[in-house]
Amino acid sequence: MKSIITITIDNKTIKAREGDNLLKVARDNGFDIPGLCFYEKISPTGACRLCLVKIKGISGFTASCMVSVTDGMNVIAFDKELEDARKTIIQLLIADYKQGCMTCETNASCGLEDLAYRYNIEMDNIPFPVREEYKKIDDSSPMLIYDPNMCIICFRCIKACYEIQGKGVIDFVERGIDTYVAPDLGDLWKDSSCDGCGECIQACPVGALMEKPSKGKARKWEIEKEETICPYCGVGCRIEVETKDNEIIRINGADGPSNDSRLCVKGRFGYEYQMSNERLVKPLIKENGKFREASWDEALDLVAEKLSGIKDKYGSNAIAGLSSARCTNEENYIFQKFIRATIGTNNVDHCARLCHASTVAGLARAFGSGAMTNSIKEFEYADCILITGSNTTETHPVIGTYINNAVLKHGAKLIVVDPRRIDLVKHANVWLRQKNGTDVAWMNGIMNVIINEGLHDKEFIDTRTEGFEAFKKVVAQYTPEKVEEITGIPKDKLIEAARIYGKAKNASIVFSMGITQHTTGTDNVLSTANLAMLTGNVGKESSGVNPLRGQNNVQGACDLGALPNVYPGYQKVTDPNIKAKFETKWNTKLDDNIGLSVVEIMNEVYNGNIKGLYIMGENPMISDPNLNHVEKALNKIDFLVVQDIFMTETSQLADVVLPAYSSYEKTGTFTNTERRVQLLTPILKAPGDSREDWWIVQEISKRMGYEMKFKNQEEILNEVAEVSPIYGGIHFSRLGVEGLQWPCKDENDPGTKYLHKNKFSRGLGLFSPVDYIPPAELPDDEYPYLLSTGRILYHYHTGTMSRKVSILNDFEPGPYAEISPDIANTLGISDRENIRISSRRGTIITKARITNKVDSKSVFIPFHFAEAAANKLTNDALDPVAKIPELKVAACKIEKL
Repeated sequence: MKSIITITIDNKTIKAREGDNLLKVARDNGFDIPGLCFYEKISPTGACRLCLVKIKGISGFTASCMVSVTDGMNVIAFDKELEDARKTIIQLLIADYKQGCMTCETNASCGLEDLAYRYNIEMDNIPFPVREEYKKIDDSSPMLIYDPNMCIICFRCIKACYEIQGKGVIDFVERGIDTYVAPDLGDLWKDSSCDGCGECIQACPVGALMEKPSKGKARKWEIEKEETICPYCGVGCRIEVETKDNEIIRINGADGPSNDSRLCVKGRFGYEYQMSNERLVKPLIKENGKFREASWDEALDLVAEKLSGIKDKYGSNAIAGLSSARCTNEENYIFQKFIRATIGTNNVDHCARLCHASTVAGLARAFGSGAMTNSIKEFEYADCILITGSNTTETHPVIGTYINNAVLKHGAKLIVVDPRRIDLVKHANVWLRQKNGTDVAWMNGIMNVIINEGLHDKEFIDTRTEGFEAFKKVVAQYTPEKVEEITGIPKDKLIEAARIYGKAKNASIVFSMGITQHTTGTDNVLSTANLAMLTGNVGKESSGVNPLRGQNNVQGACDLGALPNVYPGYQKVTDPNIKAKFETKWNTKLDDNIGLSVVEIMNEVYNGNIKGLYIMGENPMISDPNLNHVEKALNKIDFLVVQDIFMTETSQLADVVLPAYSSYEKTGTFTNTERRVQLLTPILKAPGDSREDWWIVQEISKRMGYEMKFKNQEEILNEVAEVSPIYGGIHFSRLGVEGLQWPCKDENDPGTKYLHKNKFSRGLGLFSPVDYIPPAELPDDEYPYLLSTGRILYHYHTGTMSRKVSILNDFEPGPYAEISPDIANTLGISDRENIRISSRRGTIITKARITNKVDSKSVFIPFHFAEAAANKLTNDALDPVAKIPELKVAACKIEKL
C-alpha cells in the first residue's frame, strides 16, 4: 500500500500517493499540463516534451510524465518560460506535420489541433521550415488509415499494441526524419499480422491513425456520445458510441470494469449491421409460401390464436420456446415466464444448451454454482494459467489480452492444452496437443502426477472437500504412460505441465467449448473442478475454474431461467417448495416436469409431438447440430413464429416473423461471463415499426389470457430480484458504470468478486471419480478424418450480425476448412481449392486452407457460414447429463473436386 505524501504545485498543497506519476497527479488536481505522448494505460516515454515543468532542486526543465512524486516535492507547472517553451514545441511539431491542422477532417479527436487552438498558433506564420514533401499514406488495411505525415513519433500506438493488447505487431521503421510506424517491420497493413483490434487508433493522440469507416463522416461538434455494452461475446466490454443523425460513426473502448477500454475488431468495428437496410421493420405473415407485411395487431392476434389453438387441442407440452443469449436479462425472464405461466410447459431452452450446458451441470455438482468462479482482471495476476478448449485470443480477445499481460508483464506460467496450434501457444511454457475427446484422460493424468509427487493441498482437501478417496482410486489408474497411449501427449510434457500447475500459488483454469461440446462434456468440466480442488485453487483471487461464455448474455439467459430444468436463479422446477413460490408470485399453476432441451425439441418437432415453436433471437438453422435433420423438422411443424432483427435462415421457415430492437436500441441488462450485471443505454432509434422483445412477448401473453402488466424493463428486473436470491440486490438504480456481480443477495450487498471464499455454495466441494469414455463417433475406413468445429475472431455465432459488416468480411470473407499438409498431399489438394467434406449426416463444399494449426488427420471448420454450414456435418449425440451435443468430434471424409 502506497503511503500518502504532500507535494506542492504552483503553490497549491496536494495530497498524493508516493510513487505516482507527477503528470497524472497534476492533471487529477486540475493542472492542465499539456502533453501528447502521455497515456495512462501504458508506460511513459517523455517523447513530446510538452509536459515540461520545473522541480525545485533539479536544474532546467523536466518532463513531468517521467517523474514519480516524492514527499515535499515542489513543482512549477505554469510560468511564462514554460509556456513559451511549450508553444515552440507545438510549432516544431506542426512544422513537421501535414499542413491544414485547422481544417483537417480527422479533427473529431486530435490533440495537436486542440493545442494549436489553445496556444493561438498562426498556421501561416510558423517560425520554422515547413515540411514540403509527404510520405505515402498506407490505406491498405480494411479498418485503418496510417498517414505518416501526421505522425508525431510519440510511441503511444506501439506501446498500446504490446503493453495493452500483448501483440507487439507494430514498431518504428527507419531512423531520424524518415522514421514511421509500420506493422511487422515494414509490411503494408493489409499484408501484416495485425488483427484489426484498433488499440493503436484509440491510443493515437493525433490524426496519424484513423478508423477507415469514420473518415470524413462527422466533425467534433456534430457528434453525440453515449456508453453501452458491446453486443458480441461474453466479456461484456463497455463501449463509447459516437453517433450522428441516428448513425454510428465510431466506437471506442470505454473504461469498463471488464475491459479497461480494450476492444477487439468486432467490438470496435462490428457495428455496420446496425444500419443495414436488411433490418426487419414490419411484422410479416406467410401466405401461400410468401411473406406479406402485417400490422402488429394482426400478427400478434394470429400468434396468440395459433398457440392457443395448439395448447387447447394438444396440450401445453405440444409447444416449446427458444429464448436468446443476445436478448436482455429482462427479456429472457419474460420469455421463460411466458412459456411456463402462459403456455404451461417447461419446454424452454436457448443456445447455452449448445455451448455451456455441461459447464452449468458440472460446476453446480462440484461447487454448487455453475459459473465462472473469478473475475476477468484477475487473470493478469495468476501465477499459472491452464487454458484448454478455449482459443481465447480469437473467441474472447479482450480476456486474451489479460492473459498476454500475465505472461509478458508478470512472468506467469502458461499451459495450453488444445488439438490446434492456437495463437496462445506462442506464449506457452508447455503445449499439450491431445487427441480430440480425450480430455478426461489427460486431466486425470495431471492429477495422478500431482498426487504422486505430493503437490496436492492436503489441508484444503481435508477441510473443504468430500469424496477424495473414491476420486483418488480412479486417478491412480491414469499413469503418464497410459495417458500417452490414450491422448498422444508425451508423458514428459504431461509431467512438466503437472509440476507447473501443482507448484503455483494461484493457478487459474480457463476453458470453453473445446471441452464442453462433447458427449462427455459434464465429465470434462467435473475434471477441471477436481484439478482446482486438488491443489486448493478455488475460493481465492486469480485462481479458480473459469468457463468463458460465448455470447453477450448467455450467462444471463441461464441465470434468468431460459432452461428446461430450472426457474430463474437455478431453482429446480422439480422442487415443490420452489414451484409453490413461483405459482404464488405468478398466480398460476406450473408444470413440475423437466422440459425438453434444444436438440430434444427439434427431435420432437420432427416426430410430430411439438406442434408450435416460438423462437426469440436464435438461429437454429445454423447453430444446431445435424442441420439437415433440423430443416426437415422445421418444415414439418404446424406453426413457427420467429422474432429477430434480420430475416435469418430460420426466419425464412417461419409462419410469422416479428421485428425486434437490437441492443443499441434498448435498455435492460446483460450479464457477462464473470457474472457481472451491466446496464444498457439506448443509442439509436429503432428502424420502422420494430418493437422491444419484452413488449412483443407480453402482448402475445395478454392476448392468450395471461396479463403481465410490466411497463418497462426496470420493473421486470425488480420482479427478478424478488424471485431470484442471487439477483436479490440487483436493480437498475444500483448498477452505474461498474455493474454488480452475483450473488448479490440484497440492496446492501456489494456483489461477489470471486466465488467460494471459505465455503463452497454447496457446502463442501465434491470430488467426482471420472473415467475416460471415448467420443460417440471416431474416424474409420469410410470416414477417416476427425472433424471439429468452432468460432473465429472475425465472425460471431451464426453470422447474422458479423457477416453484414464489410470490415469483418474483408478480413474473413467466407467459409473454409483447415486441413493439414499431410491430408493435402495425400489427396492432391492445393491451398484455397474447393473440396467436398462429408459425414454420415451431410455434405458441404468449401475451400481448403492448408495449415499446421491442425493435427495431421484432423479438420477444423468455422461454423458461422450458411453457404457451407459446418453443422450439416456435426453429430447430435448428447451428453446424458447436460444434453449438449458433440459438436467437437465427428468422423468425416474429404474429396478433391
